[in-house]
Amino acid sequence: MTQWLLDRTFRTASGDEVRWAVLGDIGDLGEERAAAPAVVLLHGTPFSSYVWRGVARALAARRRVFVWDMPGYGASEKRDGQDVSLGAQARVFGELLAHWGLSRPAVVAHDFGGCVALRAHLLHGARYERLALVDPVALGPWGSPTYRLLGAHPEVFGQLPPALHRAMVREYVASAAHQGLHPAVLERLVEPWCTREGQPAFYRQIAQNDQRFTDEVAGRYGEIELPVLVCWGAQDDWIPLAKGRELVSRIPGARLRVIEGAGHLVQEDAPAELTAALADFLGPDA
Repeated sequence: MTQWLLDRTFRTASGDEVRWAVLGDIGDLGEERAAAPAVVLLHGTPFSSYVWRGVARALAARRRVFVWDMPGYGASEKRDGQDVSLGAQARVFGELLAHWGLSRPAVVAHDFGGCVALRAHLLHGARYERLALVDPVALGPWGSPTYRLLGAHPEVFGQLPPALHRAMVREYVASAAHQGLHPAVLERLVEPWCTREGQPAFYRQIAQNDQRFTDEVAGRYGEIELPVLVCWGAQDDWIPLAKGRELVSRIPGARLRVIEGAGHLVQEDAPAELTAALADFLGPDA
C-alpha cells in the first residue's frame, strides 16, 4: 500500500490540531518556492486527504499541492465536544490559507469539501484563482435515510460494539465507489473511524452536518465570478447527477464534466480521467 503521510501540524484558533502536507515544487532546504502555482485539495465525509493521493502526486509534477485532514477526520485531532460542522471547517480552511500564505490558490473540493470551499469563498472572503468541485455537497436536500438516522442518534450508535461499528462503516464507505474499492484502500479509509476516538467522531460529524450550511450559501452561487468546473460521477448513488446539472445552472460560466463508470468516489473509480480533467482545467502549469 502506497504511503500517505501528513507530516505537518497546524493549531487552529479553536485549539484543534490539523495535519497537512505539501507536495511538489519544494526548495532544496524543504521550503516551498513562492513562484510555483498552488492548488489546495479538500476531502469530504467520511473520508480524508488519502482519497486525493493519486491526483495530488500527479498534479505535483508542476504545482505545489496542499492537502489536509479536516478537524475530526483522518490523522487530525478528534475529541469530545469538537465543532466539526461545515461552518467550522470553512473557518479553519480560511485560517490554513492564511497560514500557508496563499492569497489566490486553485481549489479542488470533493463532497462536503465543496460546501467548505464555497462557504469560505462566499461568506469569509477566501479568494481562489479557480475552483473545481467534484460531486460536491452544495444543494439540498442531501443525506440518505441511513445518514440521517445515524446523525439523529450519535450517542446510541457511538456505543456499538467495535466489530459491529467497523462492519457498518466498511459497508457505508464501500458504497461510495461504483467500481468497488481495493481491500487495502477500504481499510485505510475505515481505520481512522475505528479507534477509541474515531468511533464517536464518526457519528459526531454526521450529527453536525446540517443542511442549513448549504442552504445559507445556495442562494449566492450566482455571485461567483471565477472559473468553475463541476465533475460528477455518472453512477453516483450518494448524490445524483441531476444535482450537478442544477449546480452548474446556478454558477455563471460553470462547466460540467460527467465521468462515466464512476460513483461518488470518482478519485477511486476513475482516477486517470479525473486527473486529466483537473489538469486541463488548472491550465498548462498543472
